Amino acid sequence: AEVEAPEVRAKWVDAFFEALSGFKYLPAGRILAGSGTKRSVTLFNCFVMGTVPDDMSGIFEHLREAALTMQQGGGIGYDFSTLRPKGAPVKGVGADASGPLSFMDVWDAMCRTIMSAGHRRGAMMATLRCDHPDIENFIEAKQQPGRLRMFNLSVLVTDAFMQAVKEDGPWELKFNGTTFRVVRARELWDKIMRSTYAAAEPGVIFIDRINRANNLSYCETISATNPCGEQPLPPYGACLLGSINLTTLVRDPFGPKAQLDLAELDRLVRVAVRMMDNVIEASNFPLPQQTHEAISKRRIGLGVTGLADALIMCEARYGSARAVELTDQWMRAMTRAAYLASVDLAKEKGSFALFDRDAYLKSEFVQRLDLDVQDAIAQHGIRNALLTSIAPTGTISLFADNVSSGLEPVFSFKYTRNVLLPDGSRQAEEVTDYAYRLYHRLKGEDAPLPDYFVDAQTLSPQDHVLMQATVQKHIDSSISKTINVPVDLDFEAFKDVYLMAYETGCKGCTTYRPNEVTGAVLEVSK
Repeated sequence: AEVEAPEVRAKWVDAFFEALSGFKYLPAGRILAGSGTKRSVTLFNCFVMGTVPDDMSGIFEHLREAALTMQQGGGIGYDFSTLRPKGAPVKGVGADASGPLSFMDVWDAMCRTIMSAGHRRGAMMATLRCDHPDIENFIEAKQQPGRLRMFNLSVLVTDAFMQAVKEDGPWELKFNGTTFRVVRARELWDKIMRSTYAAAEPGVIFIDRINRANNLSYCETISATNPCGEQPLPPYGACLLGSINLTTLVRDPFGPKAQLDLAELDRLVRVAVRMMDNVIEASNFPLPQQTHEAISKRRIGLGVTGLADALIMCEARYGSARAVELTDQWMRAMTRAAYLASVDLAKEKGSFALFDRDAYLKSEFVQRLDLDVQDAIAQHGIRNALLTSIAPTGTISLFADNVSSGLEPVFSFKYTRNVLLPDGSRQAEEVTDYAYRLYHRLKGEDAPLPDYFVDAQTLSPQDHVLMQATVQKHIDSSISKTINVPVDLDFEAFKDVYLMAYETGCKGCTTYRPNEVTGAVLEVSK
C-alpha cells in the first residue's frame, strides 16, 4: 500500500489486510517471503530471460544474467533453440559447435551453486523447438541419471508439426534455413511420448496457440515459459502471481444451499488486482531489461487455488458435468472482475505504456470477453496487459491449511510430505486435506466419504484434461497442471491424453506417471 497516494494509503492498508485475513487472497511465495523485509529480492515469481545469441561471449553474458535473477529468488525460463546444433561448424575458430545441451549443463551447474546458498530449490525451464536438429537429444537428456536436474524441459510444438503428426508426414529438422535431416513427424512425436511416459519429461508447449491468443501479439513474440509453465513470456518478461482461495468463498459447505459467493468473489478480485498492480512498483528487479518489461506491460497473474476442495464442498465430483459447469461459471466471473478492475485502475492511474486500443481489442482472448467489458476497455483503456494465470500454488495452499492446490484435484486426502530442511535432510510430515477435515468436522469423524470425494489416484486422465481445458478458456496466460496417469495405463491411451489436450484448446500438457527416475515429493499413505 506504500505505492498509493498518502491521502488514501490507510484505506488501502485496511482493504489489503482484510483480503489477506483468513487466507482469502494468497499472494505468491515471492511476495510473502520478500515484501517488507528490506532484502534485495524480487517479488516476481516468473521470468523468461533474453534471447540467447549464438556466440560464446553472448552465451556467457546470459549465464551471468540468469545467475543474478536466481540470486534474487526468481525462477527462469530459457529457449535454447537459438543455439546451433551439435557438430555445426563454428567459423573463425575451426571448431564444431557443442550444441545447446552442453550449455544447458553449464546453466544446471550454475543453478545448483546458487541454490546451495538458500533453502529453496532453484527452478528453470528449458525449451527447444520441435524442428531443431538436436531435438531428439533434448527429448532424452534427462533419462541420464543426475543430468539437468535443475531444469524442467518442454518441447515447443507448432501447429504445422501437429498436422504432420496427424498425416504421418515428413518433418524437417533445420537451423538458420539449413535442413540437417528429415524424420517422420509421427516417429518424433512417439519419441516425445515415450520419454514422458517413462520419465515424466519433456512437457509439451503448444507455442503457436500461445502466440495467437496473446493479448500482446502485436508487440511481442513468445518462445519460452517460466519453470512451471503458467506464464508464457517474451524475452526479459516478468510476472507476479497471486491466488483467490475459493474454499473461503463457499457458503453452506456440504449443505443443501452450498454455493460459491460470486458477489464476494467479484469484490475480492478487484482488491487483489489493485494489490498486485502495486507490487510492480514495490518490487526489485535483478536486471533493467526486466524492469522495463514489467513497467511497460504491467502483466499480473491472478488465479485461484482450492478449486477441487471448493467443488467437493459444493458436492461436485471433479471432472463431472456439474464440476465443469461450476468451474466455467466461477472462472468466467473471476476473469470478468479482473478485467473490469484493471479498467478502473486505468481510469485512475493510466493504461499500460504499450496499450494500442485497436490492436488490443482485436486480440483473440479479448474478443472472447463479454461485450460490455470490451466496451469499457475501448472507452477507458486497461492498466494490465494480461491479468490471469493458474500457478501450482503448492506452498501457499499448504500455508492456507492445506487446501487443494491451483486447479489440481486433491492429490490424496491423507498423505506424507517429504519436507526439505535447511541442512539438506528431509523430514516426513503427515498431511490431511482441508475439505476432508471440514467434512468430518461437520458430519462426524466416522461419516463415510460420498462419491464426490475423488483424488488424483482415482481420476481418469480425461477428467484432468477436461478441467484444464475448461479453465483455459477464461485464462489469458496459461496454466500449471500435472495430469496424473496410472502406472498401468498403456502407451497408446497415454498418447491420447496429449492429443486431447491439443484438440480441446490447452496451451500445454504435462503428465506424471510414477517412475523411478523422478521419485516423488508426496507419497500416499497406506
